[in-house]
Amino acid sequence: MRIGTVTEIKKHEYRVGLTPDGARAFTEAGHRVYAQAGAGLGSGFTDEEYAARGALILPSAAEVFEKSQMVIKVKEPLPEEYPYLREDLILYTYLHLAAGWELTEAMLRSGVRGVAFETITDRRGGLPCLRPMSEIAGRLSVQEGAKYLEKPFGGAGVLLGGVPGVERGRVAVIGCGAAGANACRVAVGMGAEVTALDVNPERLAYLDDLFGGRITTLYNSPGNLEKTLADADLVIGAVLVAGLAAPKVVRREHLGLLKPGAVLVDIAIDQGGCFETSRVTYHDDPVYIEGGAVHYCVGNMPGAVPRTSTLALANATLGFGLRIAELGLEEACRRDPCLAAGVNTYAGKCTCENVALSHKIAYTPLAEA
Repeated sequence: MRIGTVTEIKKHEYRVGLTPDGARAFTEAGHRVYAQAGAGLGSGFTDEEYAARGALILPSAAEVFEKSQMVIKVKEPLPEEYPYLREDLILYTYLHLAAGWELTEAMLRSGVRGVAFETITDRRGGLPCLRPMSEIAGRLSVQEGAKYLEKPFGGAGVLLGGVPGVERGRVAVIGCGAAGANACRVAVGMGAEVTALDVNPERLAYLDDLFGGRITTLYNSPGNLEKTLADADLVIGAVLVAGLAAPKVVRREHLGLLKPGAVLVDIAIDQGGCFETSRVTYHDDPVYIEGGAVHYCVGNMPGAVPRTSTLALANATLGFGLRIAELGLEEACRRDPCLAAGVNTYAGKCTCENVALSHKIAYTPLAEA
C-alpha cells in the first residue's frame, strides 16, 4: 500500500501522524511511504530522518494525498484539505465528527473511508488510540489551569499547592476516565485538594484506591456538583462519550456559583465541550473570561508538547495502521471488530452510530456499507 503523511495545518498544531520510525516500519513491511517536506519539523523530525528510513519526500500535501492510498494525520481535515478527500482514499486520523456538521458532510460527500483514532476500541471496550492524548491532556490541564489562576491572566491569584499556614487550592475534576485520572495525578502531585466527580461508581472506587484516600470522590449528582463548583479554584471537564458530542455538565447558570477568577479547563472541547460556555481557543490566545470565570478551551492541547505527543500517539496507532496496509481496510475490519469500530465514514455512509445520532442522520452498519 502507498502511505502518506502531511504537515498539519491546524493553528499551532505541531504533531505529525507518522514518525520516521513509523515510516521505516511501513517500508520494511513492503509499503511505499510519502512524507510532505517539513511535516515532522514541529515534532523535531527532519526530512533527512524520513528519507533515511525509506520515505520519499514530496513538496506539497496535494501530491502526498494524490499518490497515497492511506493518509495518516493527527487532526481532522480543515476546509482547505476537503478537495483532497476521495472515495478510494483511507484517512486515518482523529476526526471528532460529532463536534461539527461541516466536516461530516465533506467526508460523506467525498466518499472517503474515514478511520477515527478516537473510536477504535480494544477488547475491554477501551479507546487505545485516544488514551495517550487523553493522558497528556489530563496532565496539561492542571499545568495550564495553575498558570491561568495567576492574577495577571485574570485568575484568582491562588497557588494550587499553597504554602505552610495558607490553605491549598481546590481542584474539581469532572469525569474520571483517562484524562480525568491523569488530571487528578498531577493536581495531587502539586499539592492541591482534589475532588473527582463521576457517574460511574467503579471509576470512583478505582480512583479512591489509586490515590489511597488523598482525593475526595463524589457521585456526580446535581447537589454534589453545585457544592464542588462553589468550592473550586480550578474546574477540569473531562467527560467523554465515544463518538458523541460531549454532554454539557456545567451549565451557564452554574457560573454564578464559582469564585471570581476561578479557572475552567475543558478537555472535551474537541468533542464540542462539556461546559455550556466553552468555545474553541488556540495556543496563541488560549483563554477568555465569561461570567467571571477564566475559560481555557484549546482544542488541541497535546499539540503544545508535540514531541511527547507524537511519540505517544505513534505507539498507539502504528499497529492498526500496519494491519490496514497489510490486509486492506475491509479485510482488516472483518478480522478485527475493534478496528472496525474506528470506521466513521465509508463510501458516503455514516458507519458510526454515535456520530449519526449526534447529527440525526442515517446510520449504516459497516458490514452493510
